[in-house]
Amino acid sequence: MTPFKKVMLFCHRWLGFISGLVVFIVSITGCIFCFQDEIQDAIHDHRHVTIQNAPYKQPSELISTVKKAYPSASPDYIYYYGKGRPAAVYANQGKDGYEFIYLNPYTAKITYHEKLETNFFVVVEYIHLYLLLPPEIGKWVVGVAVIIFMVIMVTGLILWWPKRKTDRKRSFTIKWGGRWRRVNYDLHNVLGFYATSIAIILAISGLAIAFEPVSKAIYNIANVGRDITYNVEVTEPKSDSLKRAGLAKLPVVDIAFAHARQQAPEAEMFLIHNDPALSGAIGVGAYAQSMHYSHATGFEFDKYNGKLLKSYIYDKKSPGLKLIEMNYDIHVGQIGGLTTKIIAFLASLICASLPITGFIIWLGKRKKAKSKTTKVRGAVHHKTHRRAVQAS
Repeated sequence: MTPFKKVMLFCHRWLGFISGLVVFIVSITGCIFCFQDEIQDAIHDHRHVTIQNAPYKQPSELISTVKKAYPSASPDYIYYYGKGRPAAVYANQGKDGYEFIYLNPYTAKITYHEKLETNFFVVVEYIHLYLLLPPEIGKWVVGVAVIIFMVIMVTGLILWWPKRKTDRKRSFTIKWGGRWRRVNYDLHNVLGFYATSIAIILAISGLAIAFEPVSKAIYNIANVGRDITYNVEVTEPKSDSLKRAGLAKLPVVDIAFAHARQQAPEAEMFLIHNDPALSGAIGVGAYAQSMHYSHATGFEFDKYNGKLLKSYIYDKKSPGLKLIEMNYDIHVGQIGGLTTKIIAFLASLICASLPITGFIIWLGKRKKAKSKTTKVRGAVHHKTHRRAVQAS
């Protein structure tokens, strides 16, 4: 083995020891989370409503219903998931935490409520993001482990890549008929090779979700050659809290929702956020497909008078903004529908297996090295003993 490959092997092995457990946890939880929408749709009736030949109830009506049931709640987020799905309000109850309240969008009747921390897939998501540590600590532990894992994938590819062309075809397949150690070796190397490109995409998209500098870097790379400033395009405007005299005649949240539906008539899903800060705005996102968070058109309104402050029309967004808004859909594999979900699921499953198969390889080599050392010591002892007998 060349000195360069020895360095690569050292880095691959010890970085694997450092990050292996975290990589396994993050990968297996990501694997579980891939199909969370499909699983929850199958087992929870409250995620469906009967489509009615009637308009949606206004956001203000949903808020009013929630306020009657939860007087101390601050309903800052409102969701219209689609015609056959419920609306929902995410309400802050202060000391009592957050409540996720589902309502029939055609009647404004509450159909179900839950605290998100009791939802299995939300717990899985928090493990995936933070390992159940405090978020500011957990995201760094996970982030560093993911970066290390990307280095491991590259070093592994360098170590595995066959020198001779004649060996490449054999190196791309798993020898299922071999001894179990050989099968484990192939599982680590061959599956690792096939998963590398997808794993790196999933890793980068995850880092972009967790860390704004990564998101900003992706934005700038995608916008190379364009005179567009990240802070100008992404920063949300503020309401003018000093000018409250011209209050809107209708609830501003209703005005905002009506405008978004008019400007994005083909959208299936709408998310409304009423920033509770004094200068906070009311934002509405209109999404092309239910439960997908890319291809969005957005609007920001002054919460006091309903004035439109800013529009984020999808077709007018820069390539960089479109790309970073795809991060979630890319990360969970739903960007291309069922096919890419399956690919992301399998890639995550393979990534979860790599620390295990790698550890087994290391353990086998360690035992083999110990066995050789024992044999050498035994041979030396036998030779020394024989010479001693001959001398006597």
